[in-house]
Amino acid sequence: MVEGGGLENRFPVLRNGGSNPSPSAIAAFLRGINVGGHKKIPMAALKSAFESMGFGNVRTVLASGNVVFEAPGKDPNLEMTVARGLEKAFGFPVKVVLRTVRELRTLVASDPFKDVPAAPNIKLYVTFLAIKKRAESRRHLPAPSAGFRILRVAPGEIFSVVTLSPGVGTTELMASLEKAVGHDVTTRNWQTVIRLAGS
Repeated sequence: MVEGGGLENRFPVLRNGGSNPSPSAIAAFLRGINVGGHKKIPMAALKSAFESMGFGNVRTVLASGNVVFEAPGKDPNLEMTVARGLEKAFGFPVKVVLRTVRELRTLVASDPFKDVPAAPNIKLYVTFLAIKKRAESRRHLPAPSAGFRILRVAPGEIFSVVTLSPGVGTTELMASLEKAVGHDVTTRNWQTVIRLAGS
């Protein structure tokens, strides 16, 4: 369960029927689906699965497992509810990390990558922790390398910069971070986060 942050009200009823979600709408990040041909879930089926769980205004964003939805009431264990529903629908476990749209907009407004120069080989990523650990700090994370660096560490997110080169990419970043903080994380490109915050 995500602790703290904008989820403390546990998802009140929302009535935003437009394409631009309410700040209290919820973004679900699903870990490991549609990657390398594994855990394949068509987006139409994913949308239907969320709707069958009683969620409203469900929209999928890209094929990497991003869903924006509205919950019909309070659920103190919403992450588990969603995970169980997805396993029932697709037959395999899916790790779910949740943030409200309000939280994502706060991240975007903080502009964590403002000092990073734009270049085709520079990619910006946010790793979302399922449980916000206030004890997380740089000393627990991989030492900077020629390929990537940790830009910022927050209780629930780690902001990273990857300079693509042969043998250095997102896979290497994720492997290093997971070795340090565990597997209850999922990583998204910064442009995906921006899209979810304002989609």
